[in-house]
Amino acid sequence: MDLPPTLRDWLLHEADASIVHRFLTEVLGRSADDPEVRSSRETLVREGWAHRILSEQLPSGAWASPNVDSRGLYVPKYIATNWRLLVLSDMGLTRERPEIDRAVRLVFAAHDRPDGDLGGSGSELCFTGNAVRYMLRLGYGDEAPVRRSIDWLVQTQKPDGGWHCWESAVGTLDCWEALAAFSVLPASRRTPEVESAIRRGAEFYLERGLLHEGADPYPPWSRLHYPNHYYYDFLVGLDVLTRLGYGRDPRLDPALDLLESKRDVEGRWSLESNHPDLGPDAEYDVRTPYYPFVLEPPGRPSRWITVTALAVLQRAGRLALPAVTERTAGAPAST
Repeated sequence: MDLPPTLRDWLLHEADASIVHRFLTEVLGRSADDPEVRSSRETLVREGWAHRILSEQLPSGAWASPNVDSRGLYVPKYIATNWRLLVLSDMGLTRERPEIDRAVRLVFAAHDRPDGDLGGSGSELCFTGNAVRYMLRLGYGDEAPVRRSIDWLVQTQKPDGGWHCWESAVGTLDCWEALAAFSVLPASRRTPEVESAIRRGAEFYLERGLLHEGADPYPPWSRLHYPNHYYYDFLVGLDVLTRLGYGRDPRLDPALDLLESKRDVEGRWSLESNHPDLGPDAEYDVRTPYYPFVLEPPGRPSRWITVTALAVLQRAGRLALPAVTERTAGAPAST
């Protein structure tokens, strides 16, 4: 598909700074030292979504709960510290912000274990995978707890190449967090063991076309969401697999075709549902109290989903960009 000027303008003008930052870096391929990229990153902490999240941080460095033990950093879902750090890392923030460092130090203090299982005995693997992913993005890849956790994720891979959050002999598409963590680990830092885990994990997803597990399709996996928390959908799978370099694998074509079919006439994608996606076809129940975290209203065109979809299509070779990307001089990075 082409990138219409109107769509580019929709993502660069009157958009949250996190959208501008992601569009410039993930779709247009701008470098970190690009003036507009720097401007968007600076704007993040002054206004918009990230600024609002940072402003809600408690003096302790946590969010939502005054307790800074492992439970207090995790609940209430989906507004406590764990979930805030996930979103802030997606938006492009790093440890350069003191607010981020205070929160991450709380996570290390509450969760670090010698074997690398950040959640301790009985931990959900999805928690550790998510934590490794946001810590890598925030700039904590050199920290010992993160290195141990990467090794632990490798060791917990199932014989079939997948992972599972609970005791199981087989993997499931629904446990995507370990592979997602590896997708943001720089290639130069991937050990042979991590590279092997990536190959096996990618095959697990490719063999299932990102969507097929069991006799019947699971409708929520075909809908588009953000934030995803620990829930899976096919756009999560496409984002992870294309980041890992599998965008041209023909086994991704059905999922890529499904993604393109959801684009509207103006080239935008809608946020189809919030998580938890508890429609009658979800067959899922959240057992603890939760507070939905919403950046954009469902059922309407979403800048966040659109940027993610464009980045996926760009990595898969399905997005035509201008030979020379036009600068946006004179236009604000975010308003």
